[in-house]
Amino acid sequence: MPRRSHQQPDLPDPGLPSDGRRRRIRAAPRREPRRTEGPAARRLRARRAAAVPTGEPPVALALRKGAAYAWRILLVAALVYGVLVVLGRFHDLVVAVFLGLVGAAMLRPVADLLARAMPRPLAVAVALLGSILLLLGVLSLIGEVVAGEMAGLERQFGDGLSRIGRWLEKPPFRLNSKALTDVRARTGQFLSSHRTALLSTALSGVGKLIEVLTVFALAVFCSVFFIHSGERQWRWFCDQLPATARGRVEITGRAAWTTFVGYTHGIVLVAATNAVLVGLALFALGVPLSFPLALLEFFATFVPLVGSPIALAIAAVVALALKGPLIAAVVIALIVIIGQIEGHLLQPMVMSWAVRLHPVVVALSVIGGAIAAGVVGAVVAVPLVSVVWAVHQALRGDRERGAGTGATRARAH
Repeated sequence: MPRRSHQQPDLPDPGLPSDGRRRRIRAAPRREPRRTEGPAARRLRARRAAAVPTGEPPVALALRKGAAYAWRILLVAALVYGVLVVLGRFHDLVVAVFLGLVGAAMLRPVADLLARAMPRPLAVAVALLGSILLLLGVLSLIGEVVAGEMAGLERQFGDGLSRIGRWLEKPPFRLNSKALTDVRARTGQFLSSHRTALLSTALSGVGKLIEVLTVFALAVFCSVFFIHSGERQWRWFCDQLPATARGRVEITGRAAWTTFVGYTHGIVLVAATNAVLVGLALFALGVPLSFPLALLEFFATFVPLVGSPIALAIAAVVALALKGPLIAAVVIALIVIIGQIEGHLLQPMVMSWAVRLHPVVVALSVIGGAIAAGVVGAVVAVPLVSVVWAVHQALRGDRERGAGTGATRARAH
């Protein structure tokens, strides 16, 4: 080995860190392990990032949310308005389909019962023809009752009007007899001067009658197929949809039909009960035309909250003209009593299981339907709102069940 000529300092080993590097290594902060952000933290960070001032003027978060909801609400309102316009253009077709669904809801159980003893097409024909004959029989009976009492009713009605006039002349009303006579004279002049207009209205009424018969025939035609093969038609409709949408459509269809059938059965039962009570009360009070007035009460009950008081008000007017103010007052009291029975006994017992709507919602639906489509709209509004609400509840329940199943599977894994 060569000898070192002079003493040289020991060189540091390049493989080892120097003292300065050691101090820097010791002073370096420890890196904490990276934490994963949850959804709440990500939303908070995004909200803070959105709140950073930019070149645009700042907009409050509530205003941005309100604007987002506003254009969506406007879009839904435009869609609903478009649907109503289309339905208005095909008013008779919509009414025919609705009546066909009502007939199917009422006669399907009868046809199923008859199908146990005969072929199903024959059972459907017997159920439909039997119901039509029953309806025509009731209408012919009403016509015979009215025709038989018409002569006596005209005289009684005239005497009743004279009695009401004399009653209004006494305290506390003290109306002038000349004013009442003038009103009668003006009424007669109006009828005689507008005879041509009344005749044209009657002729247009004949056209309306033809239209009503056409709608009724189309409703019967739809009822035949709805009763005979409604389930097969629904399955065919679901098969035409994408596979991803069939489950939800089947859930909504089942909920809608169940609610519609329950509402139809319930409203018919309530209407029949009201008609029986009104008919018995009017017959006990000796009011003429008690059977036709009871039938009017039956059909008027199909307009909830409004129809029954209107029918009983007509009965009160008839009682006032034919039986005097005392019997009319009893009929007016009958309006209150039957309204209480319907609102506190019949509706909760019969309708609550099928229709779970607040009375305010029912009232607004009836008024809105009447404004949109008259009497037909008032009749259709409540079952339509009930079906929409049932569909919403069914879809929400399906989403909650799906979320619960997903959470259970996640916990299992």
